Amino acid sequence: MKFTVAIDGPAAAGKGTIGRAVAAELGLAYLDTGLLYRAVGVQALDDGRGVIDPHWAAEIARRLEPDDLERPALRSARASAAASKVAALPEVRAALLDFQKRFARREGGAVLDGRDIGTVIAPNAEAKLFVTASDEVRARRRAAEMDGGQSLGQVLAEIRARDARDAGRDAAPMVAAADALLLDTTDLSIDAAVAAAIAHVKSRLPQGGA
Repeated sequence: MKFTVAIDGPAAAGKGTIGRAVAAELGLAYLDTGLLYRAVGVQALDDGRGVIDPHWAAEIARRLEPDDLERPALRSARASAAASKVAALPEVRAALLDFQKRFARREGGAVLDGRDIGTVIAPNAEAKLFVTASDEVRARRRAAEMDGGQSLGQVLAEIRARDARDAGRDAAPMVAAADALLLDTTDLSIDAAVAAAIAHVKSRLPQGGA
């Protein structure tokens, strides 16, 4: 079976939690595509001593290995900011495009979350969701995940800046696919958001099967 679930949305909206839950419920492979860009961004920053060279970032993307996605540093605020910057580079996006497309159509089905899955990576995905939440709620969630090194105001400013970069970039801007289910998690519990996502995906399975 080839069945693709595309989950898009801004940072800290809950798409990762939802994506992992959907994959576990239905026995599908899961890929957090944001980790690809985080891995490239962090390595480019390290190699460039704090400066991202676009051409070197693209070369890192071409050489990326699955083990590179296991680095603990990829969950940091630094990695998040670096990911947004390299994601705006057409060369980097092109280098990672085939990897993601192959994963999306793997046998047995797949769930991918990111910012352009339903529009660029898997425009023909059988199920699409766009997961969002208010800026303030997302900032509180992200701050709770961090070690307290930043104030809530700083986290909120960074989230808004990233949203602007992701939505305004020339290469695959973050937008909801026309046929995606909009899932606003601002006032939803994790369980309620996951249940809504699973119900939608199950409704898109062949013959409505579970």
